Amino acid sequence: MSSIERHNFHYAIAVAAGLLVALLGRFAFASHLLNDAGGLLMLCFLVLIPMALGATTAHFTPPTAKWKWRTVWSPFLTVVLFLFMALLLHLEGLICVLIISPLFLVTAWVGAMLYIRLTENKPDRNKTYTLAIFALLPFLMAPVESRFAAPDDLRRVENMVVIAAPIDVVWQNIIRVPPIQATDLGSSLVDNIGFPRPVEATLTHEGIGGIRHATFERGVEFIETVDVWEPQRRLSFSIVPNTVTIPPTTFDEHVTVGGRFFDVLRGTYELEAATAGHTRLILYSQQRLSTRLNPYAGLWTDYVMSEIQRRILTVIQRRCEAGGSQPVANNHK
Repeated sequence: MSSIERHNFHYAIAVAAGLLVALLGRFAFASHLLNDAGGLLMLCFLVLIPMALGATTAHFTPPTAKWKWRTVWSPFLTVVLFLFMALLLHLEGLICVLIISPLFLVTAWVGAMLYIRLTENKPDRNKTYTLAIFALLPFLMAPVESRFAAPDDLRRVENMVVIAAPIDVVWQNIIRVPPIQATDLGSSLVDNIGFPRPVEATLTHEGIGGIRHATFERGVEFIETVDVWEPQRRLSFSIVPNTVTIPPTTFDEHVTVGGRFFDVLRGTYELEAATAGHTRLILYSQQRLSTRLNPYAGLWTDYVMSEIQRRILTVIQRRCEAGGSQPVANNHK
């Protein structure tokens, strides 16, 4: 075997070793032993496992390799390969892979940097001990982390649109939303990552106590109970997912609405008179986020909720401004 081939073989070993660490971590934290404590949403998995991956690739990458290969490219290639395998083997859904990929890439780089700094000019035995610490730390710290409950974070997401139509027209188009076609919504990243599109919203009767059934594609339905009814001013309702109609394959376990990590609690429409003949329509919702990395996870949930709300408001705006069909008062569907 030539020296060039041996050199490349060391790179392959580095990537394979890092991949092995990540896969072992993935299966260990998804096991019943750790799932009740948060499983794959534990900090020990989301932060310490990719750090161990980065340290492992840095350890096995030849010391003669360029600095960027040891600290950036080897960890980067290993993380990408791990995420690709997770998708290929259906270990994770696309939404989860997208959410964790920036976190894994950054913490893997941090792990590689720390390993190199800690082992610089140290004998090989010290380097082996340091690598062992990186590899074992996630599993040693997991029992400690499992003693602490994930905090609940109540988040509010708000969208607004100005509609060239009077308030009474806008009001009639929000209390009920007739069927929405995919072409009405246009394309969006949330469709590509697996979130179902909104279909329609019905109302049993007008006034407090009315039940809205907000349906989405693939059997997703939310039961919305009206508890604030101020005609042409404000409509607010509690939201409960209809778990009977939602197939278990619609959402990934970690982003299931109404699950232990995420829930949508309330929705509110507010109408305000803008300039002559125009109405300012505000839609905001309240969500519960229960992870150990709420500030980071909240960036994603806020984006998804904002995008869903924006598209609904756009449909309502177009219908109001086009003078489209409006639900009549005696329509109890």
